[in-house]
Amino acid sequence: MERALHIVVLDRSSVGEDVSVEPLKKYGEVTFHMTTKDEEAAGRVKDADIIIVNKTPMNADTLDGASHLKLICEFATGFDNVDLDYCRKRGIPVVNVVNYSTAAVAQHTIACVLYILEKLRYYDDYVKSGAYGSQPRFSHFGLPYSELDGKTWGIVGMGNIGRKVAAIAEAFGCRVICFSASGRGGCTDYEQVDFETLLRESDVLTLHCPLSDRTRNLIDLEALKKMKKTAILVNVARGAVVNEADLCTALQENWIMGAGIDVLSREPIDPGNPLLQIQDSSRLLITPHMAWASVEARTRVVTETCRNIEAFLRGEARNVVNP
Repeated sequence: MERALHIVVLDRSSVGEDVSVEPLKKYGEVTFHMTTKDEEAAGRVKDADIIIVNKTPMNADTLDGASHLKLICEFATGFDNVDLDYCRKRGIPVVNVVNYSTAAVAQHTIACVLYILEKLRYYDDYVKSGAYGSQPRFSHFGLPYSELDGKTWGIVGMGNIGRKVAAIAEAFGCRVICFSASGRGGCTDYEQVDFETLLRESDVLTLHCPLSDRTRNLIDLEALKKMKKTAILVNVARGAVVNEADLCTALQENWIMGAGIDVLSREPIDPGNPLLQIQDSSRLLITPHMAWASVEARTRVVTETCRNIEAFLRGEARNVVNP
């Protein structure tokens, strides 16, 4: 009798308990682990035919004992946790999920901009504190805010997310400019500028680029000093694209108006992160790496993982990152 496929999910929690992973069971016997420590991985995958993973390292240390392994599925787009060369040498395809979070991240980007731009925390607190109810006039505009219409929206990273944000920015009436950190920018739909121009002219600057040697600390003290004092910065790319200590200084010294941050150099946030010094939410909004995590996006991760497995079982290559 042919052995049933053994599927091991190492990072079940990465898609949230409110999203069903039951569809995975139709492909074989599934073992679910909510999270997996590095030192637990080798023991958990030794009998696996298929591994589904998000952050747990997949390399010689964790996989040498997995003699039945046929496929590694990322519960994500990124695959930095996998030693692709090692898997290629063993003939183990690694597949990922692409473009599942574009709408969610673009939406969160806009939410961050509007939250900071319109001082929404301040105005909500003003009403709920009772101050609005006790004033004599019908309106209150204690902190001025501006319109997006006619402003310049700068973007670093014109992939699917950057383009989606650009389209929304245009709908608000913004002029969109973009900068290619890789130097290989192929976007011709929007005006490409050099980095100095991007910093100098952007009223809103949003980051959607991968982390690389070119983008690490891209937004540092020198860059922040060149931005408009009325500018808003949003980072939904990778934490290390922005130097957090420098951003803290920029906000404290009023070099820029505000920032929205969904990604950090260390996650979860280090209690000593300098950005925690800024408790004024009208200046700085920090969210816990959840821009990608709409219910729809997390459901798509599971659905697309199922499609990747089905393609593999049919002998087809789908979303293979180590051909």
